[in-house]
Amino acid sequence: MSLIDIKNLVKTYETGDSSFNALDDVSLSVERGEFVAIMGTSGSGKSTFMNALGCLDKPTSGSYYLDSIDVLSLSADKLSEIRNLKLGFVFQGFNLIPRTSALENVEMPMIYKGIPASERIEKARHALKIVGLEHREHHLPNQMSGGQQQRVAIARAIVNDAPIILADEPTGNLDTKTSVEVMEFFVSLNEKAGKTIILVTHEPDIAQYSKRIVRFKDGKIVSDRPREEAFVV
Repeated sequence: MSLIDIKNLVKTYETGDSSFNALDDVSLSVERGEFVAIMGTSGSGKSTFMNALGCLDKPTSGSYYLDSIDVLSLSADKLSEIRNLKLGFVFQGFNLIPRTSALENVEMPMIYKGIPASERIEKARHALKIVGLEHREHHLPNQMSGGQQQRVAIARAIVNDAPIILADEPTGNLDTKTSVEVMEFFVSLNEKAGKTIILVTHEPDIAQYSKRIVRFKDGKIVSDRPREEAFVV
């Protein structure tokens, strides 16, 4: 079985007397070590799909196996545990705790995992070193640039050694130069550390860093191609 195996996923929202499918019979498999970009316009279903992938929102129907685990059958507590073990999250808005140092922000997922303090600090420092921020461990988010904050968020995503990183518009708040630097970190994590990366973006130049591009429209997957073929007209 694939690392991610999704079949016939539907997410229906009720609006008054009517309803609509934000996800409409979506099926997708992702192998270990892939780097996949999810593209689509606003309202295409890509963010709803990412929330389902991240076990943040439960689909209406369909099946979702994550590393051979039937996640749709799990309780809320078990889902939280799976998120912590299997998934690392990177968001457009960084989602760092404002009055907490870089080191403490990176430690957060390990607190939920129950890792002792001394081990947390050691692992958090190592993660910050991987993203080149070991010299910033005591800085607060507002003492760092946007690119540095996003690198702290990446360190937080990898500190538990989760096999999958879900990145939702991770360069949306960054300038072009910084976006390139951040995307090069993702490429390195994929190629050197073997992380499976699933990236939501609406920017073709950002999607070019991936190896496979999946396009959504009206809640459906309308194309799924290798990067080299995805932009061929």
